[in-house]
Amino acid sequence: MVFGIRKRIQDYQVERRIRRTRLVTKDGRCNIEFGNVKYGNHFAFLVDFWTTFVEFRWRFVLFFFIASFTLSWFIFSLLWFWIARNNGDLKWQNPSNDHTPCVWNVYSLTTAFLFSLETQTTIGYGVRAITPHCPGAVALIIIQTLIGALIHCFICGVIVSKISLPKKRAKTITFSEMAVICPKKDFLCLMIRVANLRKTLMIGSQIYGKLLRTTVKPDGETIIMDQVNIEFMMDAGKDNLFFVCPLTLYHVIDKASPFFEMAVDTLHKQEFELVVFLDGTAETTSSACQVRTSFIPQEIMWGYNFLPIISRNKEGKYRVDFSNFSKVVAVATAHCAYCFHNMMGHHLPSINGIDNGGFEVIGILE
Repeated sequence: MVFGIRKRIQDYQVERRIRRTRLVTKDGRCNIEFGNVKYGNHFAFLVDFWTTFVEFRWRFVLFFFIASFTLSWFIFSLLWFWIARNNGDLKWQNPSNDHTPCVWNVYSLTTAFLFSLETQTTIGYGVRAITPHCPGAVALIIIQTLIGALIHCFICGVIVSKISLPKKRAKTITFSEMAVICPKKDFLCLMIRVANLRKTLMIGSQIYGKLLRTTVKPDGETIIMDQVNIEFMMDAGKDNLFFVCPLTLYHVIDKASPFFEMAVDTLHKQEFELVVFLDGTAETTSSACQVRTSFIPQEIMWGYNFLPIISRNKEGKYRVDFSNFSKVVAVATAHCAYCFHNMMGHHLPSINGIDNGGFEVIGILE
């Protein structure tokens, strides 16, 4: 039992260290810090205040929502209290019976706050109402109505924008937890799987990758986060993917590929991060959307292939079994890319594949 707890703690520490060191998390968030930013650059966030507000977390948006209305009601209540005081409308000023106030039934700070709230929210209970006796009060009610409308428009716009952010659509697009390397049609390929969980399509979908690693040039210069383009494709091409069902995309490991120099026993010793991007336009909202994920060497399995997940049932309807989405099976694969192109030897791991006994395989589609 103690050994099991210790192993869980070690696994958790390893996972936390990996999560901290990778640039892009599995759910697409960028793990990077900005240091020594000049004070003047911080002012740029205030200039672009709309984007700043939209990118705030929900807890801060709700705080500004409550604070903006409450503070505006209180500030204008002070102005209404000041107008009532100057006109002698307050109780402690003992107005005469024939006295005409600026606002009926505003005789204290509390009643001034209630009138400010009723004015800005257009409640209008009918107990408190402005009179034409004070021009300043008429001007103030116009100003408060305009400012209240602006606050309403701004806050509602921020909330609607946050709800309709394209990255919310990205939550329904998922990548496989692991990438695999195995033969595919006389080529050694690195393959990943991606699925659209909604029935609405992503228009003009394109997928590509960037390999991030630290390289040292012949002159001794060290380049941190050197980026190498990784092309992914399907049998039908790499542009305008028909994203109606889960797709398996592959990168051909040839001499131009950065994976060509790697082998099954050296892959997990490498230090790199493969970031995969999927760009497209949501069919429902017509908004551009980008989905990101990343794979580190420990998340790339050499000598494995994905299990099939698409079939047709007896009624002829297509069926997707997501229980096999990230499951893999061992396949005969060369020890390295050079061996694959020049030798007949293959490498077959001893681990058995995982079968899904509840999956009715009828007419599997490749």
